[in-house]
Amino acid sequence: MGGIFGVVSKNSCTLDLFFGVDYHSHLGTKRGGMAVYGEQGFARSIHNIENSPFRTKFDGDLNELEGYFGIGCISDNEPQPLLIQSHLGSFAITTVGKINNQDELIQEAYRNGHIHFMEMSHGRINSTELVAALINQKSSLVEGLLYAQERIEGSMTILLLTPKGIYASRDRYGRTPVVIGKKEDAFCASFESFAFINLGYSDYKELGPGEIVFMTPESVETMSPPRQEMKICSFLWVYYGYPTSTYEGVNVESMRYECGKLLAKRDEARPDVVAGVPDSGIAHAIGYANESGIPFARPFIKYTPTWPRSFMPQNQGQRNLIAKMKLIPVDALIRGKKLLLIDDSIVRGTQLGETSEFLYQSGAKEVHIRPACPPLMFGCPYLNFSRSSSELDLITRRIIKDREGDCVSDELLADYANPDSGNYKEMMEEIRKRLNFTTLRYHRLDDLVESIGISPCKLCTYCWNGKK
Repeated sequence: MGGIFGVVSKNSCTLDLFFGVDYHSHLGTKRGGMAVYGEQGFARSIHNIENSPFRTKFDGDLNELEGYFGIGCISDNEPQPLLIQSHLGSFAITTVGKINNQDELIQEAYRNGHIHFMEMSHGRINSTELVAALINQKSSLVEGLLYAQERIEGSMTILLLTPKGIYASRDRYGRTPVVIGKKEDAFCASFESFAFINLGYSDYKELGPGEIVFMTPESVETMSPPRQEMKICSFLWVYYGYPTSTYEGVNVESMRYECGKLLAKRDEARPDVVAGVPDSGIAHAIGYANESGIPFARPFIKYTPTWPRSFMPQNQGQRNLIAKMKLIPVDALIRGKKLLLIDDSIVRGTQLGETSEFLYQSGAKEVHIRPACPPLMFGCPYLNFSRSSSELDLITRRIIKDREGDCVSDELLADYANPDSGNYKEMMEEIRKRLNFTTLRYHRLDDLVESIGISPCKLCTYCWNGKK
């Protein structure tokens, strides 16, 4: 997915920017970057962080990144922030999101006089560079940001650093968050609301969908008001968001307790213990245990000295290996036990199937699986949620293809997504058998929405029901 952070200060912004960006390390794996503006003008640094944490890579750059204003990111894809010189002046830009109509926008940029783009590996264009090209087609930065919001199909949240301050632009439908923090002589803009707490900032405001503000050390000015329609990603609460973050007034950790509570209310299983697959399943499991009265335990402990981060390498084979290597079993809590495990979701099913098999080999009597969200049925078209290249990477869609063939209508997919339908129940049973679970019960979508607790019309639930 990726995360972004920006600071405007009357004093040096460098350390606040460094730690604020670092607090987004759970959101991406590939690159980190920072850009600042100070007495020497713009300065920037980008590093690969696939095999080393953000702090380690950037600690030596801090003396070269001295400034009063700055932006930074953790990215799963393209290197950023970028430094841009155009008819609108010089600026730095960083983004988080996904562009689905990239080819169309590139050709349009050529027709409008844009000469070239830097080509990345495998012929790809840096999405952040394309966003900058869209902005530069207009006569002001605000007009350009509004134009980019209108033209991009998908989702794009932007921080744009100028010599006078920072523009923060939340994506058109508010699928990803932007929270403004305030302290004496400084403001910051952050994807994660917790990222500025230990830096001395307090909550100032959360941007609405499509809202654009301009931040200086003295003020935050609204340049374009929020739109009415919101579709914030529900998976932020289920998995992506850090437990201490809050989106639209709803804390991630407390939502996960509520999620586990509602899972327990519909369940008849009576295991010996309830456990969460570390780390994202733990809070869901605590909520389940609190509601059911079944003891919470940790039969797996994540080996944090070398695998502290939530995300893992891009290569799926490496991901599967690391998923196994970083979890150390506790024999005394597994052998002879009936276990109920809660994971945030089942995507391909490979890792959870291997985990279940390992538990049986370690002496578990039963392994009951309770994913904390409904079955994933559709690839996300709005955010870089999954590295899957095809919806057939989803175990649900593979089973549907085996049952129905290649031609599956939207109506049939909707029936498979309906927890009260026969097709849904048969799909669940097939997943259970393939992955060798004792029982399998997914969280219902209506219960998930209730767990979050904001208006359903403000939530994006596309990956579960295909509704835009």
